[in-house]
Amino acid sequence: MQGINDVARELGVTLRTLRFYEKEGLIDPQRVGNTRIYSKREIGRMQLILRGKRLGFSIREIKEFLDLYDADPGHHEQMGRLVERVRERLIDLKGQRRALDLTIEELTKIENEATTHRMRKQK
Repeated sequence: MQGINDVARELGVTLRTLRFYEKEGLIDPQRVGNTRIYSKREIGRMQLILRGKRLGFSIREIKEFLDLYDADPGHHEQMGRLVERVRERLIDLKGQRRALDLTIEELTKIENEATTHRMRKQK
């Protein structure tokens, strides 16, 4: 069991971040008076939340995964849903990468043309 300051430091997040996820119902630390106490379960949930955010999942999607984790002891449904969402995210990211590659190509071409034009003007 750890207090909010220790958990924030351990996870590299702000107190505000922990309070936000509590408000959103993703974590539920115990209360002793006004003090929040985080169990290993809550810290584990926060690690999953942070990983989900890094991977680009929405709060709603992360909540759905966590709810399935709690409701499905064998984690079969959760894993199926996770695979679905991961595949969707991969498709989105690959599309974004193609768009970025095209933009980079076009900007490089413009840069080369502008550099060539500038060098001609200087002669």
